[in-house]
Amino acid sequence: QVQLVESGGGLVQAGGSLRLSCAASGPTLITDAMGWFRQAPGKQREFVAAITWSGHIISYANSVKGRFTISRDNAKNTVYLQMNSLKPEDTAVYYCAVGTGAAVRLDVRDYGYWGQGTQVTISS
Repeated sequence: QVQLVESGGGLVQAGGSLRLSCAASGPTLITDAMGWFRQAPGKQREFVAAITWSGHIISYANSVKGRFTISRDNAKNTVYLQMNSLKPEDTAVYYCAVGTGAAVRLDVRDYGYWGQGTQVTISS
C-alpha cells in the first residue's frame, strides 16, 4: 500500500511562488509515473503535470506551462512542483498521484494512489 503526503501549500499573492512536495511511502520504490492534479471549488479535478521515473518525459497542462516545473527525487520517493508567477486562477487543492504504469498520463483514471491534497490560495 502506497501512501502519499503533500506539503508546501499556502496563501501567497499573485506573482509569488510556492513549492509543493509529495512524499511517498510504501513497501517498494515507486518506478511508475507520478503526477500533480488540482481541483478548484465546483470544478472537476484537472491535470497539472506529470513525470516519468527517469524524468526524461514530462507533460504540463497548457495553463501552467512555462510557470510550473515538476521534478522527482527517486531516492526519496518524492515528487515536487515548483510554481512560479502564480495567478488567482491557480487557487485549488493540489493532489499528487502515482500512475498505474510507467508512461505519463493526463487522465485521473490512470492514477491509482492519491494524496490527501494541499490547499493553494492565490490572492489578487
